[in-house]
Amino acid sequence: MKSITFRIKNCDSLFTVCIFAMNNHLNAMNALLQTAIDAAQKAGKVLKEGFGTDYTISSKSQIHDLVTEYDHKSEAIIIETIRSSFPNHQILTEESGHHASDGDIIWIIDPLDGTVNFAHGIPFFCVSIAAIQRSDILCGVIYSPMTEELFSAEKNGGAFLNGQSYKVTQQNSLLHSFLVTGFPYSVKENPLHCIEHFAHIVGMGIPIRRLGSAALDLAYVAVGRFDGFWEVALQPWDMAAGALLVKEAGGIVIDYSGNDLNVMQSSSIIAGNSNIVKALRNEIDSFNLTIPKR
Repeated sequence: MKSITFRIKNCDSLFTVCIFAMNNHLNAMNALLQTAIDAAQKAGKVLKEGFGTDYTISSKSQIHDLVTEYDHKSEAIIIETIRSSFPNHQILTEESGHHASDGDIIWIIDPLDGTVNFAHGIPFFCVSIAAIQRSDILCGVIYSPMTEELFSAEKNGGAFLNGQSYKVTQQNSLLHSFLVTGFPYSVKENPLHCIEHFAHIVGMGIPIRRLGSAALDLAYVAVGRFDGFWEVALQPWDMAAGALLVKEAGGIVIDYSGNDLNVMQSSSIIAGNSNIVKALRNEIDSFNLTIPKR
């Protein structure tokens, strides 16, 4: 009896330790998500106030790769908000690059995804923030300030729009699907034959939209507004938050090679429910076989 009693006590102790560790992990995850939400909403408020006003615009590496003073204002607010809660975390952001630190969590930030839209008075843009640890995306937030839509997700916690849970569509036919895509700033170089792929898929009679924000494209897939998304030549800040949203909404996200998307290594993406992603990749692969070798 003594040995049995001893084992029960040990089990109880182990169970208590496990629950304590789990609660600590959940609290840490929740703190990450709340910080991302706070940062996105603060930055989004500034973007909304600046939209349609006079501001400076300049070009970066490509002729239409624009940056405005509001990209920088939004970025500064996000970094300040994150640093106030997690001073030792690393930050990777579109405008100022990598802010190194000794922490193993990296914040991936696009302070204004859809800058070209913003600069031309088109109210379709967002703030995108994700936290990753090694290759795991821990949380992601995409905030559309003009519609006040907050898309959020935690790893293993589901995908939400303004607090309501959502899932990807169950559309199983590519021909009956509604898709969204984008073109890189380097489109004239036709990376990975993106022009031919677009022409091929639209030539199948599939309705396709090109909205100008990869992050929002992915968020819209996650909540079922689109059935699927594909694009090439993307950066981590374009994909990180949106990729988690799609996965937590029951979808899958892969690169053109068919591997699970690693946002720090991949630049191509196919996202949606499993049927649409498989069909899209098959179309891309089969069409690639018809392209003459150079």
